[in-house]
Amino acid sequence: MKAVYIKQFGGLDALNYGDLPDPSPGAGQIVVDTHAASVNGADWKVRAGEYPGAPTFPIILGRDFSGVVSGVGSGVDDLKVGDEVFGVLEAGRDGTYCEKIAIGAAIVARKPASLSHIEAAAIALVGLTAIRSVEDTLKLKAGETILIQGGAGGVAGFAIQLAKHIGARVITTGSASNLDYLRGLGADQAIDYNNTDFTKVVHDCDAVFETVGGDVATRSFAVLKPGGRAAFIASGAQAPKPERSDVTALRPAVSRARAPLERIAALHRLGAVRLPPITVYSLSDAAAALKISEARHLKGKLVLKLR
Repeated sequence: MKAVYIKQFGGLDALNYGDLPDPSPGAGQIVVDTHAASVNGADWKVRAGEYPGAPTFPIILGRDFSGVVSGVGSGVDDLKVGDEVFGVLEAGRDGTYCEKIAIGAAIVARKPASLSHIEAAAIALVGLTAIRSVEDTLKLKAGETILIQGGAGGVAGFAIQLAKHIGARVITTGSASNLDYLRGLGADQAIDYNNTDFTKVVHDCDAVFETVGGDVATRSFAVLKPGGRAAFIASGAQAPKPERSDVTALRPAVSRARAPLERIAALHRLGAVRLPPITVYSLSDAAAALKISEARHLKGKLVLKLR
């Protein structure tokens, strides 16, 4: 199968495009012929060696996908060859920038007919992360106010729409060129982070969902009311420690399961969540997509088309 992989950590020049062995399904697994794979911020960080652990090379990049089942292992009775599915690889595992994937059947969901493979891949990991963060970790409720940092990104854009569907008041940050886009997603207030210090204009939030990292993360505690909580996905394995004792810092566990993927499909079917702007690349052009992703000023999603 064709794949994009690394044999050592490094920059864009560490990427290889070539042939690797096809996978076979183990017990409880399926093999998926990949039609589309999403590009996420984690991918270039894996390439650069920013995650802990002892790697086994070669490493195929990528975490979420959409495709068609082409093989079924023992013990799998709820999916069959020919089923269209989408999903996210097991936590801590990469490997979707390739033509075939072996994955546990229990964490894969059927792709809705209303979504193309490219569209399903575009919202798999961002949707899973937003749901685990906003619903499962922050436990956001109707009537609450939430600040979502970096609203134009894939995860944050999904989170804005999810929060509005829940019934919360949503404040978000973005560049001036993206403010209309953020309002279109449903944000009640969109702040230009280049010209306005969000800590001066935002107060008494019940929750913060932080997707940017750096000093934005630590300064986000200032906008919380006493008893408020903040969830962080861009500050490493641990949430930053607040200087205040009256707020809670949380690091969402983005665990894989079929149910949140089905939740993504249901939200789209209801019209609660719309698709982000999607830019499509071929698998052989993955380096170009990763270059854009690494620049971190993307609106929407980048997706690799494999078939």
